[in-house]
Formats: sequence, C-alpha cells, structure tokens
Amino acid sequence: MTKDIEAPPGAAGWPGVPPQRGGGTGSGGGPSLRRRPPRQPASRRRRIARTVTLLLRLPLLAAAGTYVWADSALDRRVDLDKAAADRPPHGKGTNYLIVGSDSRNGLSGATKKQLHTGSADGGRTDSVMVLHTGAHGSTLMSLPRDSWVTIPSFIRPETGKHYRAARNKLNAAYSLGGPDLLIRTIERNTGLRINHYAEIGFAGFVGLVNAVGGVDMCVKKNVKDEKSGLNLKKGCHNLDGAQALAFVRQRHQEAQGDLGRSKNQQKFLAALAHKAATPGVALDPFTLYPTIRAGLDTLIVDKGMSMPDLLSLFEAMKGVTAGHGQRINVPVSSLGFRTSKGSAVRWNTARANKLFGELRHDRPLSRDLR
Repeated sequence: MTKDIEAPPGAAGWPGVPPQRGGGTGSGGGPSLRRRPPRQPASRRRRIARTVTLLLRLPLLAAAGTYVWADSALDRRVDLDKAAADRPPHGKGTNYLIVGSDSRNGLSGATKKQLHTGSADGGRTDSVMVLHTGAHGSTLMSLPRDSWVTIPSFIRPETGKHYRAARNKLNAAYSLGGPDLLIRTIERNTGLRINHYAEIGFAGFVGLVNAVGGVDMCVKKNVKDEKSGLNLKKGCHNLDGAQALAFVRQRHQEAQGDLGRSKNQQKFLAALAHKAATPGVALDPFTLYPTIRAGLDTLIVDKGMSMPDLLSLFEAMKGVTAGHGQRINVPVSSLGFRTSKGSAVRWNTARANKLFGELRHDRPLSRDLR
C-alpha cells in the first residue's frame, strides 16, 4: 500500500497555486525552475587593466611605507630649546644647520684605513653650513670650521665643569659641548636663530652616496691628496662613497685652503641632494629604501624635525643646484690669522654682519655679498 506524498506548500500545479509562467515539464513530469545564467568571467582586457593599476600602485604604497618608517626612525636627540634664554629672536624664513661630523661610528678598522679617516676619538665637525630658505629662494652659507669666534659659557657634559665665554675656533665648540654648544656658538656669532639641525657622520655619508649610485662631479685639474686619499684626473667623474668623502675632506690641493674645501662641500652636497631627488631614486622603492636607510645610519636631527622638514631641506638643496639659490662663504679678512689656538680664519666683521642681517630679515643678498 503506497502512502500519499504531500507536496510542499506553494508548489505549482496544486490547488490554489497558479502555474509558473515559462515553466515546463521535465522528464519526471515535475515543474522546472528558471535559473540565472552563470556570471561571465572578467574579460582579458579588464584583467590586464586591473593588474597594471595594481603594479602602478605598489611603488607608491611601498614609498609611503618607507616614508612612515623613516619618520619613526629619525634620531631626534638635539634639543634646540635647551638654552632658550639666550637665543636670538625668530627671524624670517627658515635656517637649517647642516653639519658633517668626523664620527667614525659604523666604520671597521679596515674601512677607516681604506677611507683615510684615521682613528681619532671624540667628535669634531668636518663641515658646517647654514641653509637659509625664504621668499627669495635658498642661500647655502659655509662657516669655515677654523673660524675665530666667541664660544659662549658652558658646562662640560662629562665633567660638569663650568667654562666662561672665550675666543676659540668654531670646531672647538662641537668638540667641547657637542651639537648644543655648536648651535649656541653659531647663534651668538651670527644672530641667526637655527630652526633645524641635521648632522651626518662618515659612514652615513659614504653609504648615502653609494645608495644613489654615485654622484657626478667635475674637477678642473688633476687632484692627488695623500691625506684624504683622493686621486682624480682632470675632467668629470662619477664619485662613489669613498671618493666622495675624500673629495669633500681634501683641502691641501685648494688654493684657498679651508675656504676652497667649503666650496667643494657646497657643490657636492647640492649635487647629492639633486641626485637623491630624481625620479629614479625618489620613486623607486628598491632604491629609495636603501638610500634612506644609508642616510639614517648616522643621521642626527633636532627634536622638532619631521620628514616634511627633512624633505624641504633636500628640496632647497636641489633648488640651489638648479640655480634657484646661491652658494656663498661667510666673508673673511684673513685665512691665516694667528691666535693662541693656532692659525684661524678671521671674518670680515662689517661684511659678515651685513650678510647675517640680510639673512635674518630674509632680504635679497646684496651684490657685493654673492
């Protein structure tokens, strides 16, 4: 005896339920249901477009990630407000103090020998520059490290001993009190308020130059300097990190000694900033990351320095290279001024003060100062 099979409620063909329009009877005699056609796969052209879009975005995403990482990795150890009481008032524009130190941190014994850096202990400056940016472009001013200046009173960090203000070479300020005393010394002798500080050591400099693939530089004569290790023929060269360090350090082949070296340092630093800002470096994550990593190895900045500030510094340096700024030395009256601390560089007081005043008020430089 068969049992009646109940149909599910609402089934077509049963009392009270109208037949489904468009329905048919299959082989089993039951109703057939309309099915949606299967989704067509994305066209080949659309898939290619999506792939290209993704590939274009990847470098930007990688660059953005590197940017965020770099900002968090900055060594912000210099406190510009530490001695706010005796600092000059704020002027117009922005002043960056750029220091190349002779720190050997990160260099092995073999590398020191290869780079001709020696093994001196303690910290000293190898180059000191003030980059002023404002309404009239950028001005990169070198301060010779042997400049005869007044070092303000200070307390020696490692001994706690107090020293009164005294005349000495600019380089001594860094040796005696590090970046803090160097900043105070420059502010006291120029009247310029330093807004940001950036310092890089030997290892970071060499690594940075190598990371960008070297920097093109031309020399007007053969240069061979045993102390720095520089050996270049007259003409243009792509300098690697070791050659670049020797180039910015050598001064014995320069007719103007320390001033000649300052000009070489300005020229090279501007060219390095220009190279680092080219699309092949700045937009290529495989080059950008090693470049930033190399620079950060020995880079020291102030507590208020952000990545936008650092990028503004590089943009200003690039502008100097492109002709949108000027490279100058502080006016001097004597290169071999005799002092109790040895031979020093004496500034031309009247012309130097005129220069500092124009920078402080962000005015166009007078022709006699360019």
